[in-house]
Amino acid sequence: MSPTIIHYLQMLTPSDLRPRVSQDTHFQVWELKQPQWQMNQCLYQWVGSSWHWRDKLPWQEDQWKAYALDPTLRTFVSYHQGHVAGYYELKHHDSQGVEIAIFGLIPSYQGRGFGGALLTHALEQAWSWNANRVWVHTCDLDHPHALRNYEARGMECYRQERPSPKKQ
Repeated sequence: MSPTIIHYLQMLTPSDLRPRVSQDTHFQVWELKQPQWQMNQCLYQWVGSSWHWRDKLPWQEDQWKAYALDPTLRTFVSYHQGHVAGYYELKHHDSQGVEIAIFGLIPSYQGRGFGGALLTHALEQAWSWNANRVWVHTCDLDHPHALRNYEARGMECYRQERPSPKKQ
């Protein structure tokens, strides 16, 4: 399945952030200080299975290791009452700022108000990494509230793209 429209969003200053904080004290976010490629792989499959994330599915162990060990990548995992609720990955691009490369919640934690809080955390962490801008892309195959969440946190769409259908 291919997206019909891709939205590219960015935030140019930290003051544009419109934060949302979870009132649930059991919701926490922690950075994986020691890269664990198996965790990146597992979370990618777990979160992405509902949203047609396919680009990394064929990766072999060596590809996952190289990806997770990249010093320009940081991985954060959210927890609720000790259970994994979601995660995000930040990718630092020298001249292009910090990309929210991956963002999502485990299906059973969607619709519980954690998305805004997790995105707020992602944006705050991106800005703390000496970003000149923070950017992300989403498409119509992602969660129906994804675009709305990005915009609600203060990100603005700077480009839309309609990919050409892939020939089979």
